[in-house]
Amino acid sequence: MSGVDASLDRLRRRLGELERVVVAFSGGADSAFLAWMAQDTLGKANTHVVTAVSASLAPEEARDCALLADEWDLRWTAILTHELANEAYVANAGDRCFHCKTELMAVAVPTAEAEGAVVVLGVNLDDLVDHRPGQQAAVDHGAVFPLVDAGFTKADVREASRRLGLRTWDKPAAACLASRVPYGTPVTVGVLDSVARAESSLRRLGFRQLRVRHHGEVARVELGIDEMRAGLDCASAIVEAVKEAGYRYVTLDLEGFRSGNLNQALSLTSQRRSNSIGVQVGKARYGAPM
Repeated sequence: MSGVDASLDRLRRRLGELERVVVAFSGGADSAFLAWMAQDTLGKANTHVVTAVSASLAPEEARDCALLADEWDLRWTAILTHELANEAYVANAGDRCFHCKTELMAVAVPTAEAEGAVVVLGVNLDDLVDHRPGQQAAVDHGAVFPLVDAGFTKADVREASRRLGLRTWDKPAAACLASRVPYGTPVTVGVLDSVARAESSLRRLGFRQLRVRHHGEVARVELGIDEMRAGLDCASAIVEAVKEAGYRYVTLDLEGFRSGNLNQALSLTSQRRSNSIGVQVGKARYGAPM
């Protein structure tokens, strides 16, 4: 039995132990895989898939959640979240993700409690080593990470999804739009709208793996390394598209796409120490390799 096959068996056993789940579903490769596996293992009656909808969710991602729910016949609900009403979230300090996940849990937990279910998130082993304070917020509110329990890495999720024929197996990573805003810059509806419009325009130009990082009047465009040449070849179209979204200046980052690279700018020793402690707690709780 291959490593991925063994992980799939462990995941089904873990889901069976949970019996009824509410899956936080963003439409990305991890949460999509978990949603499919949960319903395939537990059945539709015991699997409720929910998507948090707010200005921080890219319009394309919201539409794809609905499409996937229809394609896979998921029991799916879109729920509104209001993280932008939280001043701590808007302030965009290093703990922004903590406040975002707290808001998610505030709407997901009551749904789970009403059904006698447990909230589950598509966190994998690779996620445990990044600066993601939202994981602690989720655990604090009783969420469980079945992919961690079963030993899944990001690569494992994609390989298992490919074997199962899920079209999300090679879907580009798509974090929330607020992740494009440097820490310390307030997160507003206007900022998120500019980012969303710019990224939508670039996708219409044919780019897949991308980020538009917001730096005031400057948009710093990151493309996948394999798409950099195409980006240079159609630089004028990129500039036009991004300026139409409200930016005055457009730059192409020659280092290319790096997931979570704004975390590198954090000068937050205490937060990193706290997150490291949280990672160790998470590993101990979920049986991840130490």
